[in-house]
Amino acid sequence: MIDYIVSNLWIFWAIIIFSCLILELSSGDFFITCLAIGALFSLGSSFFLPFWAQISIGAVCSVLSIWLIRPKILHRFHAYGENRLSNADALIGRIGIVIEAIPAGGSGYVKVDGDEWKAVSQVPQEIKKGNKVEIIGRDSIIVTVKLI
Repeated sequence: MIDYIVSNLWIFWAIIIFSCLILELSSGDFFITCLAIGALFSLGSSFFLPFWAQISIGAVCSVLSIWLIRPKILHRFHAYGENRLSNADALIGRIGIVIEAIPAGGSGYVKVDGDEWKAVSQVPQEIKKGNKVEIIGRDSIIVTVKLI
């Protein structure tokens, strides 16, 4: 069995690569991906270099990928940084349809992307059911809308 593993070290490196990629799914910090990149280069060298050289190549390539590739990946995934809106904050600027009339000074309901939200309007007239509105603000779970 050991003779088979020694003669087919590419299988060992392939197992390392896939294990690293599976582990990366739970971490998300891209360090383990860099180890997988190093193992990929070791796999390529396993066909013509001894094991000690494969380990050296894997270590050097892992460190280089942490130094050169990881910052670019992180920048790409975090391009919007703190300006990225999510959840209810992403509703502002969206278009919805009134599903329950919004009387002047009162509240009704609008539907945005399949979700129903309690809505108020700053306009002095009633917004009728079926009209399209734009969400211009949010206070907790109540959105402020204007007629389009």
